[in-house]
Amino acid sequence: MLHLRLITPADRTDDVVRLIEETTGTTHLAVLPGAARNPSGDVVMCDVAREAGDELIGGLRGLGIDESGSIAVENIDLSLSHRADKAEEDAPGEGADAVLWEQLSDATHEESTLSITYVAFITLATMIAACGVVLDNAILIVGAMAVGPEFGPLAGFCTALVQRAPRLALRSLIAILVGFAVAMVVTVGFSHFMDAVNLFSDDALKSERPNTNFIYRPDWFSFVVAVLAGAAGMLSLTSAKSGALVGVAISVTTVPAAANAAVAFSYDEYKQAWGSTEQLLLNLLGIVLAGTLTLLTQKLLWARQRERTAKSQPS
Repeated sequence: MLHLRLITPADRTDDVVRLIEETTGTTHLAVLPGAARNPSGDVVMCDVAREAGDELIGGLRGLGIDESGSIAVENIDLSLSHRADKAEEDAPGEGADAVLWEQLSDATHEESTLSITYVAFITLATMIAACGVVLDNAILIVGAMAVGPEFGPLAGFCTALVQRAPRLALRSLIAILVGFAVAMVVTVGFSHFMDAVNLFSDDALKSERPNTNFIYRPDWFSFVVAVLAGAAGMLSLTSAKSGALVGVAISVTTVPAAANAAVAFSYDEYKQAWGSTEQLLLNLLGIVLAGTLTLLTQKLLWARQRERTAKSQPS
């Protein structure tokens, strides 16, 4: 269930209440006339089944409540109410399958912002991965994958493609390109420093490295895993099962590939650098392709579900 807290202008409260009452899957409606001060207006609260949330939020935005008032949405962890159970039963589909497009757009918009924190995380992750590739240490590689924040802007780019939001697409693309560019440039300098203090060496990079040589040897498995991880990651975001994102992060070889390319470039090992770059591009392509197709499939299936529900209801 979702809890909605609305601030509505007094002249639109009746329309808002009518919309909530007509939306299948809503309950616990409360109206506090004149309770809001900034902006001034009425406070309207209700609970809605997750599978009906996107329709209700879209209707509220259609009434202009997001511009003239406020729409706040919270997840309800526990609701002990027969009416809430009845609302979830009446709402079409399953809550776990529902996509809150407004929530997804807002979350990916924030995650796709090119900020100092984002650049710091991706740079630190790339330097950790650099240590992992030189030491042939799989644990460091996994740790670097978990630290890397690159899935946020990748998810934002997929969402922008499906929602036809060019500004979000551009913001996400800038975050991806600038983030990796800065991380790789800094890692090149980091490699020179580590070489100067005799912690990195060209011989270590050229060695067989059985645990990490897959990073600069891309194959079809690299693309397949990226596609599977992209689909899993997008499902994790849309179903609010964020715990799966950790598994997604350590399934793709984006950050390690960027790190290996940077270290190899610092030692003029251009063959390894190119192989790592191919690995990076394959992973990015696979994630974007799978994420976009996953969202399109969810959008299509949910639209058909709503059409079937509308036809089954009496006119």
